[in-house]
Amino acid sequence: MLDSAEVAARHLADAVSAAGAVALAMFRTGDVSSWFKNNNSPVTEADIAVDRFLRERLMTLAPDYGWLSEETADSPDRLSRMRVWVVDPIDGTRAFMAGGEDWTVSAALVEAGRPIAAALFAPVTDELFVASAGGGARRNGQPIQAGTRAELDGAAISGPAQMVDHLAMRAGILRQPRVRSLALRITRVATAELDVALATGNAHDWDIAAADLLVQEAHGFLTGLDGRPLTYNATVPRHGVLVSAGRALHETALSAARGDTGSQP
Repeated sequence: MLDSAEVAARHLADAVSAAGAVALAMFRTGDVSSWFKNNNSPVTEADIAVDRFLRERLMTLAPDYGWLSEETADSPDRLSRMRVWVVDPIDGTRAFMAGGEDWTVSAALVEAGRPIAAALFAPVTDELFVASAGGGARRNGQPIQAGTRAELDGAAISGPAQMVDHLAMRAGILRQPRVRSLALRITRVATAELDVALATGNAHDWDIAAADLLVQEAHGFLTGLDGRPLTYNATVPRHGVLVSAGRALHETALSAARGDTGSQP
């Protein structure tokens, strides 16, 4: 077992950086096979290659931990494990396929239902985000912190159109482009580039576990509409509507978002 969350975060940072290099090399060829899964979400050969790379790397590091990944068949074995690696090989596959920059490699270590170490790598923009429980959050080695804005008026907001419209009826917000990697969208709150990030009710653990810890350690919140911290490694690793914001703005954003629903994160 790894000694601490900080040590685990360093290993995750190394792993997602190496995995991101694999994905970026495939991305730059512009010729990657893709297909659709049963839930109509796209997957590419890069998703599968990165999944295999991370599984071998992380499970070799800690063979007694559980494993949960978007691109690996789920096993109930993870439910009996105190610690679980939670991985999205490529978060934002549609952006990857379209040649965009807003896709990431995301990985977290979850203990007793909450992330304790996280790393998120955006290969195209060369941004590496790392966090450990109680150890703060960093981008490329520099500390990051969520914004301190307390009002929705003037807030920079990204998310599904119908949710952003819902908030726009209540305040003079600054509508931002929808970041296609949900993990990166939430992490932009941790860097104060966004004041609010929104997601409809179809996100899975692998989409958000790393970003959750990054925001938490950057003095922000990611919650469901009930305002409570999210729990990971449940039998069904899926979540409802999500709202992320800095601490001063979160309750206001949450109140404005309540009652919104949807299906595309």
